[in-house]
Amino acid sequence: MKLLSAFIAGLLFGLGLIIAQMTNPQKVLAFLDITGQWDASLMLVMSAGLIVFSLGYFYLIKPRTKPILVARFFIPERNIIDTKLIIGAVLFGLGWGLTGICPGPAVTNILAAQPKILVFIAVMLLGMFCARCVIRFNDNKLLITTSTKLQNN
Repeated sequence: MKLLSAFIAGLLFGLGLIIAQMTNPQKVLAFLDITGQWDASLMLVMSAGLIVFSLGYFYLIKPRTKPILVARFFIPERNIIDTKLIIGAVLFGLGWGLTGICPGPAVTNILAAQPKILVFIAVMLLGMFCARCVIRFNDNKLLITTSTKLQNN
């Protein structure tokens, strides 16, 4: 049942992205160009998504003590704005603003097999791999530094 619900949600999401033209990089870039020929039509898509989510959350999710398909809700406990979050947001925004391609629509565009999209996805995956390596390296360095300080005390 979980797999079926994930399939339906993904199908609806992908169809919505395609119909709303959020998979069209030119449309997205026109939306992001607020000082030029701004195309505000994607604001409707985001507003509709926010309204549907809000209604679903307040009437279907929030009143429940337990989800339907899993044992418990998985709500993030960490809500700190730290350096990693800020750097990640800036890099995400740069990539989106330069290309007009967001990861979700990029995956939706895989079937079109456009070279630009395939290169974007390959480089996005490489960037994700590099980010994980940097985070692991920094976490290990922090762990080594902390354990060295503890040993010296």
